[in-house]
Amino acid sequence: MRIVIQKAARRLTVWNEAGACLFSCPVALGSQPIGPKEKEGDGKTPEGDYFVCLKKIGKYGPSLGVSYPSEKDALGQGAPESLTACIRERALRNERPPWGTALGGEIYIHGGGVQSDWTAGCVALRDEDAETVYRMVEVGTEIRIESGE
Repeated sequence: MRIVIQKAARRLTVWNEAGACLFSCPVALGSQPIGPKEKEGDGKTPEGDYFVCLKKIGKYGPSLGVSYPSEKDALGQGAPESLTACIRERALRNERPPWGTALGGEIYIHGGGVQSDWTAGCVALRDEDAETVYRMVEVGTEIRIESGE
């Protein structure tokens, strides 16, 4: 399984290992949707390769944690080596990276609606679509977030 989010198209697609589309739906992004996430509070949705690092039922229903920041994000933003090493180690175990750092974190794929780009950097779906995707994927599922701009 693989999730691909195309920011410019405002679309999430779930693909199987054979490259067949299993599900596709519209999305809403962070309040500042153009460009990759750079820091906590910038309102941007990250871009790059991640994985589902946790599943939970949260404020916006079924939610998939996105493993932002990745090692590549940390290196590109000049994070301390100790933080980069921690992110690298947790990624090897499909665990959640450190959140609450200057890089930001707590990025989810969740419900709440797609009427506009309203999140703090998450990927929002219609509630029924969030439930469908939640049931389809497991922790460790690859996520690619593309700009498409």
